[in-house]
Amino acid sequence: MHRSVTRRDFLNGAAMSAATAAWLLGIEETAQAARPGDPETYPPALTGMRGSHDGSWETAHALRDGSFWKTAGRTADTHESYDLAIVGAGIGGLAAAYFYRAQAGPSARILILDNHDDFGGHAKRNEFRSGGRLLVSNGGTFAIDSPYGYSKEARGLIAALGIDPPALESRGADQKVYQGLGPATFFDKETFGVDRLVIGEAKGDGMAAYLEKTPLPAAAQRDIARVQTGTVDYMAGLSQAEKKDRLSRMSYQDFLLNVVKVHPLVVAFYHTRPHGLFGVGIDAVSALDCWAMRYAGFDGMHLERAPSARVDFTPGGDLVKVEPYYFHFPDGNASVARMLVRELAPGVAPGKTAGDIVTAKFDYSRLDRAESQVRIRLNSTVVRARHVGDPASANEVEIAYAHGKQVFTVRAKAVVMACWNMVIPYLCPELPEPQKQALQYGSKVPLVYSVVAVRNWRAFQKLGISRVASPGMYHWGVRLDEPVNIGDYQCPQSPEDPILLRMSRTPCKPGLSEREQHRVGRVELLTTPFETFERKIRDQLARILGTGGFDPEREITAITVNRWPHGFAYEYNALWDPDFPEGQLPCEIGRKRFGRIAIANSDAAAAAYTDQAIDQAWRAVQELRSS
Repeated sequence: MHRSVTRRDFLNGAAMSAATAAWLLGIEETAQAARPGDPETYPPALTGMRGSHDGSWETAHALRDGSFWKTAGRTADTHESYDLAIVGAGIGGLAAAYFYRAQAGPSARILILDNHDDFGGHAKRNEFRSGGRLLVSNGGTFAIDSPYGYSKEARGLIAALGIDPPALESRGADQKVYQGLGPATFFDKETFGVDRLVIGEAKGDGMAAYLEKTPLPAAAQRDIARVQTGTVDYMAGLSQAEKKDRLSRMSYQDFLLNVVKVHPLVVAFYHTRPHGLFGVGIDAVSALDCWAMRYAGFDGMHLERAPSARVDFTPGGDLVKVEPYYFHFPDGNASVARMLVRELAPGVAPGKTAGDIVTAKFDYSRLDRAESQVRIRLNSTVVRARHVGDPASANEVEIAYAHGKQVFTVRAKAVVMACWNMVIPYLCPELPEPQKQALQYGSKVPLVYSVVAVRNWRAFQKLGISRVASPGMYHWGVRLDEPVNIGDYQCPQSPEDPILLRMSRTPCKPGLSEREQHRVGRVELLTTPFETFERKIRDQLARILGTGGFDPEREITAITVNRWPHGFAYEYNALWDPDFPEGQLPCEIGRKRFGRIAIANSDAAAAAYTDQAIDQAWRAVQELRSS
């Protein structure tokens, strides 16, 4: 716990990222200077503060605050001209480039600009070397799963990349690795009065034994058992529609406290359950949504589940997936982004299948070559996109972007804004005012995925656990990384092997509306240094795993904190958002094409799923191609 932060940790996290240091020194180090495999310049291998790393967001904030152009100086014209320019190298932007080239032909010239030092957006890859072994994990988007039915276009793109979810899932996951290990909950003294690790979970035959071991008072234990197993109809006499309407207008917390009437510590026990999906606790998620996710407490209400294009139900009420669109690459959807880049920029990486992408070595120096038809320019924050002439009749758009201390301009016949909705009004001030307001309605979900490399996982084996919920602590959960084998990549097999631990944090402020909680959480993330995360991580792992012999000073070899102040796309919440008229959702108004500028990202769908980003990319390209 008292180990001093190394110089490498300091440079990568506590003070500045390599990209920020270069910017401050006036050094224009571009993607061409990256040396594959060198952890000092190879983005996936950088540790410390990642995600929205220092150097990726300051320019945009200066633009928002109105100070950027006061000190930007003169712009430099690159004299570059493209058929299409794309703002944002996430999956939406990469998919837009893929679709556009497929329709316009291989000679189409495309430029993709991104403010980060790596492509992929939230589909971020974390790469470690430990004990001679390559270990990778997702620093953002986890899997291609979605509650929506995959469209023909999204299915087609996934298939074209060689991704066959059922086949990959059947042979990829190594279910035997963690055999005999199960869940646990850590009750922290700050919230529950004492530090205690309790093996098991509050359901099934082991629930009584589990609850007896917790530090919860007897009344709270009885209430949890009542919530988990009770069959009371708390809204007897109401119709199905009336029950669902009432549940949609109260939070799950209110349902537990005021309807089920549980002990207050029961709320603390359940509070962080929806953090991983919604970015807020049960105080800001409707009881109806929690019923839909099969949270406890509703069994006696006899609510009917209707089938959809994505799911169906057996006569017994069990959910059955119709389309098996689930697969988790070892580095999450970073592999999807990497496959798209490999298609768009020939020569950037070897191979051609989903099986070889995880271990494929990418040459970042080939991302932005003058002779390439598709160029990806990193560390380049777009600060303006305006039509050359009247938007109704203009043939070109001029794009200005900041790289280092210099501002450059390029021109394109069309533009896809595949960045965050909330920043688009600052980049395109000529947009109609109602569209600007619609673009800024949502507040993206702030979140943190911390990845910790450790020398072994003997402590987990000794304790008999693979994942731990920690509802009162800084990170609400910790688990061993998913065991996935694919191609030449093999997951750790023995407790003696190095492994990655995944920890999740969603900063929020209970009591506020969901959007306000996201705004407060975003400020917290941008003002919290890496050193704070490191100390919190070491403290939490020591307390949770200490009885298993875990020593953070001895076991931890590296930490990467994937900070996403602007994380998931905002999804409308019945507790806080009005019932918008048909066709008048903010995302629908905000994504309208404006002249030669189209908008495509998961924000444009108000749905934080990979297939939705792909669908929006397809729509934007069709709008531009038909104009």
